[in-house]
Amino acid sequence: MDAKLLFQDAAGFATPMLAVFAVDIATANDAEPLPALLSTSDAVTDAAEKVMASGEFKAGLGETLLLHAPNGLKAERLLLVGMGKAKSLSVDEVRKAGGAAVRAAKPRGLRQIAIVFPEDHALSDEHLDELPCMLMSRALIEGASLADPDYDTYKSDRKDTALQTLSILAKETEKSTRAEIQQGFDEGLIVAAAQNFTRSLVNEPGNVLTPTVLGQRAAAMCAEMGLKCEVFSTEKLHELKMGAFWAVAQGSAEPPALIVMTYEPKLEKGKSPVKDAPVMGLVGKGITFDTGGISIKPADGMEKMKYDMAGAAAMIGAMRAIAQLKPKVKVISVICSAENMPDGKSFKPGDVVTAMSGKTIEIVNTDAEGRLVLADGLHYAKTLGCTHLIDAATLTGACVVALGMLNAGLFSNNEEACERFQNSLKTSGEKFWRLPCTDDYREQINSQIADIRNTGGTRWGGAITAALFLKEFVGDTPWVHLDIAGCAWNEEVKPAIAKGPTGIAVRSILEWVRSYSA
Repeated sequence: MDAKLLFQDAAGFATPMLAVFAVDIATANDAEPLPALLSTSDAVTDAAEKVMASGEFKAGLGETLLLHAPNGLKAERLLLVGMGKAKSLSVDEVRKAGGAAVRAAKPRGLRQIAIVFPEDHALSDEHLDELPCMLMSRALIEGASLADPDYDTYKSDRKDTALQTLSILAKETEKSTRAEIQQGFDEGLIVAAAQNFTRSLVNEPGNVLTPTVLGQRAAAMCAEMGLKCEVFSTEKLHELKMGAFWAVAQGSAEPPALIVMTYEPKLEKGKSPVKDAPVMGLVGKGITFDTGGISIKPADGMEKMKYDMAGAAAMIGAMRAIAQLKPKVKVISVICSAENMPDGKSFKPGDVVTAMSGKTIEIVNTDAEGRLVLADGLHYAKTLGCTHLIDAATLTGACVVALGMLNAGLFSNNEEACERFQNSLKTSGEKFWRLPCTDDYREQINSQIADIRNTGGTRWGGAITAALFLKEFVGDTPWVHLDIAGCAWNEEVKPAIAKGPTGIAVRSILEWVRSYSA
């Protein structure tokens, strides 16, 4: 998709479809909706006047209404797109509305559309709390870009429905300057491309995206973006004594991949490196297919376990955006990738393995394999000099039971690191809910014969005990753990995004890293 930001009048722009946003300015919760256009163009408001007054369109979030041959406009169609309540408008509503505009075009076979930049100054301050125009611009192009892909990659009769051209039509004002709108647009394209790259990795079937291929794709991305990348396999795991990681990998015919990506900020001329500057460690679970191993999963739904590398993909995507946005902080990403397969060489319930840290682990369930690879990945990141850690993983079904598919789980051992992450959500718009990670749950993972066991042994608090297991391997290092099991895959088509991989956590991880930029 060729996306353009143009500063010109929407009424005079010739396009197959022109999308304009509206909000509901009714103030009372039980009041009838009162839709209002976010446009100062008289021609646009005149073209929509009758339908806006009819009550047919209520400006609900993601709601659309299409008008053909609108009077006074060069556009062939005018699409009204709802953003929901004016007073609760956030960057995420802007993002979803941008996506809804693109998704409305696709089934109609339209390959070129234009979107009117939401002019919040079209309404008085009493109706709308204004959002920074830079964030609004970024969210709009992110939403539009994320809405475009459809993940039907392997259909033999697949038809390309991707947009060819998307034009964002903006006006410069005192509050919405050209420079700020352009900055948001440029950043949004970078972030959305990174998230779509993540989604494309998660969508790949396990017979295509093996650990080796994941390493190759990460290395190719790093070469394109100017990042350092090293990809290791079995020998390196043995050299580093990564017994927990190797335990998972040993049952597969596919060799594991240990991927290390490094971003170094450029120093300004004449400046020395900042003493004791933070080094951010991004660790991802990369299980390219998970059968559950000897503790095999039920057959129903196992095909979805190709997405068990979504945490690793999120880190690779975040590194792609980091390379382009260039925060002033060093970042190292460690990806631990393997298949979890049942084989004569597979690890078994009752085995005891020794992690890289020296801690011994009793294996209670081989389907709790993600925490094993992360244990070695987190410890290895510390040995590489990381002073702050974040991991992402499709780790537990228990987190899905607790939070459903709208919020992902958030755990931390450090209030400042957690607060920074939660603040990042204001920009990213992603939904994470903090759950406890306190030592009073620790006894559930005590082992009689080893230092620790890899599950809590019961269904209760499973996401928490998994986080506590990881906590054993980070020590006092500030750490954030993201359990994205319920949010990494859309089970149905939504108004703003296709069914399939979501790329969750890319935006939030990026903003968390940027918060430490010198």
